[in-house]
Amino acid sequence: PVPKGDKHEFYDLKPRIFRVVEEQKKMVNAYLVEAKKKIAEGNEKEGGLSLFRAYRGFPKHKALIKYLSETGIRAVLHKTENEYMQENSKRMPEADATLYFTIDEKHNNVELTDKGIDFITGEGEDPNLFILPDLSVGLSAIEKDKSLSEEVRLERKEILIDDFSLKSERVHSLNQLLKAYALFEKDTDYIIVENKVKIVDEQTGRVMEGRRYSDGLHQALEAKENVKVEDASQTYATVTLQNYFRMYHKLSGMTGTAETEAGEFMEIYKLDVVVVPTNRPASRKDEQDKVYKTTREKYNAVAEEIVELTQKGRPVLVGTTSVEISELLSRMLKMRNVNHQVLNAKLHAREADIVAEAGKSGTVTIATNMAGRGTDIKLTAESKAAGGLAIVGTERHESRRVDRQLRGRSGRQGDPGTSQFFVSLEDNLMRLFGSERIVKLMDRMGLDEGEVIQHSMITNSIERAQKRVEENNFGVRKRLLEYDNVMNSQREVIYKRRKNALEGERLQLDVLNMIYDVCDEVVNANHGKGGYDNFKLQLIKTFGLDSTVDELAFGSYKAADLSAKIYQELLKHYRERLERFMEHHYPMFKDLYVNRGATIENIIIPFSDGKRQINVLAKLDKLVAEKSSELQKSLEKSITLAVIDTLWIEHLREMDDLKQSVQNAGYEQKDPLLVYKFEAFQLFKTFIAKVNEETLSFLFRADVMVQQDQPQVKEAKREQPAKKQYTENKAEVESMLGALAQNNRQQKAPQEEQKIMPIKSAKIAGRNDRVSVQYPDGSVRKDVKYKTVEEDIANNRCVLLEG
Repeated sequence: PVPKGDKHEFYDLKPRIFRVVEEQKKMVNAYLVEAKKKIAEGNEKEGGLSLFRAYRGFPKHKALIKYLSETGIRAVLHKTENEYMQENSKRMPEADATLYFTIDEKHNNVELTDKGIDFITGEGEDPNLFILPDLSVGLSAIEKDKSLSEEVRLERKEILIDDFSLKSERVHSLNQLLKAYALFEKDTDYIIVENKVKIVDEQTGRVMEGRRYSDGLHQALEAKENVKVEDASQTYATVTLQNYFRMYHKLSGMTGTAETEAGEFMEIYKLDVVVVPTNRPASRKDEQDKVYKTTREKYNAVAEEIVELTQKGRPVLVGTTSVEISELLSRMLKMRNVNHQVLNAKLHAREADIVAEAGKSGTVTIATNMAGRGTDIKLTAESKAAGGLAIVGTERHESRRVDRQLRGRSGRQGDPGTSQFFVSLEDNLMRLFGSERIVKLMDRMGLDEGEVIQHSMITNSIERAQKRVEENNFGVRKRLLEYDNVMNSQREVIYKRRKNALEGERLQLDVLNMIYDVCDEVVNANHGKGGYDNFKLQLIKTFGLDSTVDELAFGSYKAADLSAKIYQELLKHYRERLERFMEHHYPMFKDLYVNRGATIENIIIPFSDGKRQINVLAKLDKLVAEKSSELQKSLEKSITLAVIDTLWIEHLREMDDLKQSVQNAGYEQKDPLLVYKFEAFQLFKTFIAKVNEETLSFLFRADVMVQQDQPQVKEAKREQPAKKQYTENKAEVESMLGALAQNNRQQKAPQEEQKIMPIKSAKIAGRNDRVSVQYPDGSVRKDVKYKTVEEDIANNRCVLLEG
């Protein structure tokens, strides 16, 4: 969870989105009525446009889906769609202009139109309330205005950036709310359990416990369903499943449905798929699909089929694609007085009990895809004699694997059984990916109410549609992997450094490399460019050290020699600081070890560089035995981990933003992936430089924090050899703190006599937090962003005030 993650605008924006969604529903109804009227009169051009607008406005509208199943209507829609989408969707804005928002169901996308933005902006409100300003144009205009002073220019830039930041968050929240209302359906994509929104896995039908949609979408769903909006979360670490699996030295697996994905296994994992023959010959009979025009006809046929099968004494397993459909079928069977069990994401706790009974004669089990996965439904002798387990599928899934898994519940180990799928032209698969040939065939045959088509050509056509969807999904996964491969190479570099810090291996070498790299950067950025003053300033800012190299020597040295010289100076300074620290505090550590060494294993020393505080955990016995080397190890480990973890989170967010923004490169006839690779490399270089700089800045400036009014220390007691427990104990080591405080007072006394500063804030501010600071001349700047005064605070030019 993100700090301040409960601050959001979802409740404020919800009424606006609710209004625009309801308004669009009315508009879609009106377009549908108009389309029916015009098409009936023979005016297919205008009728087709109205129909297309209704489809773009709400493709899942039930009346629209029903109308599209009528003879010849879907062909009119396809013809109009092709007309407006030709020449790279050149005429699409004409079709969309009258709508408030458009839905692209295939790509799971929803977008507000200009008309929609005007509608949600209230009277008297800023017309640009939900429109992002062009940041580059605004900053350029401020820069060009020569009449502005430097201070006013800076202030105006800050106002513009603040406005952009505020609006981008608002627009993002608005889009996520619209997505929640337009694309996500309760009891299909998610369920409400104990006033919490829980995601239902599309493949298995199980609740995905602990999983939340990212990027504020989950909060938008919570606002939509009027449950408590939980804190937003941010990513600490990320890896795709493909790259996670490829970390193993050996990969293998066993499943009954890998054959359809053989190409993907070979391309991504270089794994062959071998088909193992069944232990006993399969005797299950897989019937051809039964295809109906409407879902109503289909579900009536399913209910009649179930009644017929139970009368024969056969156990029936009914497979559904969502919680909603399983509950609908349950109601239909109750009306026909058929005893049955329902197994879905809401009732998953009883899965084992329900599956155990599913093989008994006359038992009906209505289930989402979860039922019996990985288990064997045992048949009684009576059930086998009646013909075995009957599988009834109420809809074809997008993936052939899921359909085969459902079929595979029956006919195990040579048992008898049958499987039968029921399909309608209103099903999602048929609506979105079904071929026009099936539609034309159904139109030509002119089927009456309740009539069914059952033919191998139809079944094969449906499987081809599934294959197209699978290929499309594989393309998406492959593209995702190509993007993640870029991220993976960065992940390997940073996790290796993090592992060095955790285990202590090569850590000191990493720190030495950091010092040299930063020296090299500072020298190369300023050498030969008359940048001596800037060179000195950067050294002071990062290392708190003024170099002995004068301006004349700076110009005469070669860049490589100068880097080596500065590196040696910094190394000497760093080691001397640690030794001085140990000289001051060693007697105290030794005293603590002598008196309390039997009970204290680790001691926590609070370090701060004025901007952040880090608790350094050091082993007391090693601290006494190895002196500064142990302290150095502990300090370097703690700060390296802290800086990497903090900046890596920011880097992940930046990489996500980059992935979104590079998609526009396609409009410039560039490959977004190539642009992403180049930009990601630049971002990573910046990230590494920042990690190095922040780590070294802390190491070279850190000092022990002591609160003189409230002395305390954290220690780790040794209760059992194998178990470490950390506790606080103020009284027993007060003498140690007294010595620490005295040393600090002696070091800081001269500075404190020179100028009296106001009370410093104990709070460590975030970069975008508003703060107040005071300068030595008594002047105070209020309500400024922390990042604008961060450098002044770091260099003791001003201090942060409480409140």
